[in-house]
Amino acid sequence: MDSKYSVNLPKTDFPMKANLPQREPEILRQWEEQAIFQRLVAQNAGRPGAKRFVLHDGPPYANGDIHIGHALNKILKDVVVKYRNLNGEVADYIPGWDCHGLPIELKVDKELGPKKRELDRPAIIEACRKYAQKWIEKQRESFKRLGVFGRWETPYATMSRGYEAEIVRTFARAAEKGFLYRGKKPVYWCITDRTALAEAEVEYEQHRSPSIYVAFDLVSALPDPKLAGRPARLVIWTTTPWTLPANLAVAAHPDFTYVAYDLNGQVVVVAKDLLAAFLADVAPGELSVSDVPAPHSPPAHEASTGGGGTVLAPQLAHPERVLAHLDGSALEGLRYRHPFLDRESQVILGDHVTLEAGTGLVHTAPGHGQEDYVVGLRYGLEVLNPVDGAGRFTERAGKYAGKKIFEANPEIVADLHASGHLLSDPKASLEHSYPHCWRCHNPVVFRATDQWFLSLEHADLRKATLAEIDRVRWIPHWGRERIHNMIENRPDWCVSRQRTWGVPIPVFYCEGCNEALLSPPVMERVAAAFEAEGMEAWYRHPPADFTAGAACPKCGKTEFRREQDILDVWWDSGVSWAAVIEREGLELPVDLYLEGSDQHRGWFHSSLLTSMALRGAAPYRAVLTHGFILDQHGKAMSKSAGNGIEPSEIIKKYGADILRLWVSASDYRDDIGLGDQILAGLAEGYRKIRNTIRYALGALDGFDPARDAVPEAELEPIDRWALARLAAWDEKVAKAYEDYEFHLAYHATMQFCAVELSALYFDVIKDRLYTWKADGRQRRSAQTALHAIAQDLIRLLAPILSFTASEAWTYLPGRPTESVWLAGLPRRARPADADALEARYGKLFEVRGVVQSKLEEARRAKLIGSGLEAMVTVRAEGEQRRLLEEARAELPTLFIVSKVVLADGPLSAEVARAPGVKCERCWIYAEDVGRDPAHPTLCGKCVGNL
Repeated sequence: MDSKYSVNLPKTDFPMKANLPQREPEILRQWEEQAIFQRLVAQNAGRPGAKRFVLHDGPPYANGDIHIGHALNKILKDVVVKYRNLNGEVADYIPGWDCHGLPIELKVDKELGPKKRELDRPAIIEACRKYAQKWIEKQRESFKRLGVFGRWETPYATMSRGYEAEIVRTFARAAEKGFLYRGKKPVYWCITDRTALAEAEVEYEQHRSPSIYVAFDLVSALPDPKLAGRPARLVIWTTTPWTLPANLAVAAHPDFTYVAYDLNGQVVVVAKDLLAAFLADVAPGELSVSDVPAPHSPPAHEASTGGGGTVLAPQLAHPERVLAHLDGSALEGLRYRHPFLDRESQVILGDHVTLEAGTGLVHTAPGHGQEDYVVGLRYGLEVLNPVDGAGRFTERAGKYAGKKIFEANPEIVADLHASGHLLSDPKASLEHSYPHCWRCHNPVVFRATDQWFLSLEHADLRKATLAEIDRVRWIPHWGRERIHNMIENRPDWCVSRQRTWGVPIPVFYCEGCNEALLSPPVMERVAAAFEAEGMEAWYRHPPADFTAGAACPKCGKTEFRREQDILDVWWDSGVSWAAVIEREGLELPVDLYLEGSDQHRGWFHSSLLTSMALRGAAPYRAVLTHGFILDQHGKAMSKSAGNGIEPSEIIKKYGADILRLWVSASDYRDDIGLGDQILAGLAEGYRKIRNTIRYALGALDGFDPARDAVPEAELEPIDRWALARLAAWDEKVAKAYEDYEFHLAYHATMQFCAVELSALYFDVIKDRLYTWKADGRQRRSAQTALHAIAQDLIRLLAPILSFTASEAWTYLPGRPTESVWLAGLPRRARPADADALEARYGKLFEVRGVVQSKLEEARRAKLIGSGLEAMVTVRAEGEQRRLLEEARAELPTLFIVSKVVLADGPLSAEVARAPGVKCERCWIYAEDVGRDPAHPTLCGKCVGNL
């Protein structure tokens, strides 16, 4: 084609190839040099009446590289923070790190090796600080590489001096309000890590345990004259033989009926309703099978099923061996001998006894079980714990002293068998759900030790917390039920730990009488010392430096020793609302906590309890939880499973924006799939979005909105329609952000870019953009719409595709601000005639669909190649025909053909070769090509637009 006939092709320096892995670091550098986040927050704060939005960061643990779960969480938070800031709200983001705790202490122990024995506590703490700080710095760079905005130079860390001081102050407030007490009671104990555990630190996994029936010989006579003179035995069932040395009672239910049964000449006592199940386990020959429906079938021992599906109920083969029926209440006070220790104990009564499994008589060890402890208190039983912190028996366990409890299980069972106290198969076992430490994944035990607790009953804390839960917005809604059930059923919170790397419990003990000194003024001195020196001050100063002027509340003495235990790390992070939000002068409750669904038992939980105890209100208005990450086969992704994908791998291959798009395109409320196939699909989706933006930017070559923009009322109808669709997309995406449904923003964007723009609007306006006068009103009309489209796409997608938006903004003609982050969200009103336009074009596009289908048939039949080679005859009738007549001039452009003929009849389309000659410039077949002798290869339209 002659160069003088050139067309206005799109032109932009915005690259087609993203090269995100190479380009993103440069954009990060620009953000930092320009202090974009700080300027954005300051700009919003300077607006009169600006609303503040606080997303409080749940601190990740400062140990190891970030994993894909960290990336998911931080990107979700970043999308929220960026949207809120672009929305004009003051949304500062203070990232944080959780630093104290066992994982770091164990890592440092390993690094120090034998040298640790030569170090005092302050030296060990200093080593832990250095270790945590190293990982904070590494993780900070990784989070920044994800494109996450925040106060990265001034984050919070639970090991900072100010934070450690606030931990002490919140403990003092809880003590002053009466929520804290010290008691010896059973708590979860990890014998591997040698420390107490909170409920949140326990996971249930399958575990195989012994399953044994043990006979305890009665010293007292049973309360029935028919049994006078006959020795009898109480039968218990247990899966923890190692707890038998701690047995101090057998519990019966006062309302159950028990039977004395003659089993091979010995009288055994069990609950009547569990007799058949007991015999099925220890002496199946005592039963016969009947096809009478079973009146009771305990879950632990399911009845067999006959061929026709009839339940075959076990019946007593010798009912005459039931010697007596006994009321549970009548068993109270009976004495029995321990099966292998030289002591007698008693039968007690308890409502915790059930008929779900076992014998209806419960082996009771107050030092090894919560219910045992509670019922033991009523009877004044000793809280006996013959197990040390490493899981070995003490001298109180007799011959088993010094042995590891789980290793002693087989020996205890063998001894019971040899002495005749074991009634079941010594090899019997069962697999069941058992508590494990969530750090080392080893089984834990219940073990009574002296610990500090936060009471959930004091001042009706539990009741008040349950009521407060209903005032919080839980996203998804099932989060409410989950945390409600946890709070409703949990015991008091054990807040003490027997380790080194953590904030010391600021309590002193009287050297004279061992009474605890919980003095808020003393604790404030401790807090002030921590503020100045860090928590090492606890060990460097003598107690008198803190307790000066204080006296024992019990005996009046003034000499004290310091507490050696530290606080549960869940207290550390759980009081971040005080140590971060209150210290920053921000308002409580904050707007949002956002973490993984495991935090209902973790950070959401500890934050709620501490805030309710100290403030009487939740620290958050809304709580949003996301699921976990699965591989492409639906399996949980983890390092241990070997199917994990590191964020750095994804960034290196695709770029952070693809990772951000994966997070935003997923319905994170459920578990989320991730794999190469998923990422490749998202990369393709990203290309469609990028190319849409690039096309719009290219079409704006030579356009200056200040000079060239066409007033909305004067725009071509199809351009006003595009603005109507843009306004609808704007609204849909903004609502998705507002509702935290980011995947809906992604789906709306793909529909808008791929269908409404690329496949429709861009196609329709190409002729006007390329072949009409560069500065003509028709072309400027399209460019006006395209400028709005490009600007809105970049601004509204910035929270998700942050790097791409920052880059694309720099290529936008007449951009209103230096950076997209300072531009805010678009506030686009729908055109006044938007409803009419959408209705009109909706009907025209319906006809277009019919035409496109026929054009495709003609291409397959080799009748035409391009649609511009076609003339289409469209038949329509009634209102549809009238609409087509009214739009006759637009139809060739809408259908992308050279000529449209209208005819009467039911809706249909016929394709024929277009008459005329192909215009060299616009490629449309026209009958006026060559009419102007000066331009023999051009159509009349092109001649007029030269």
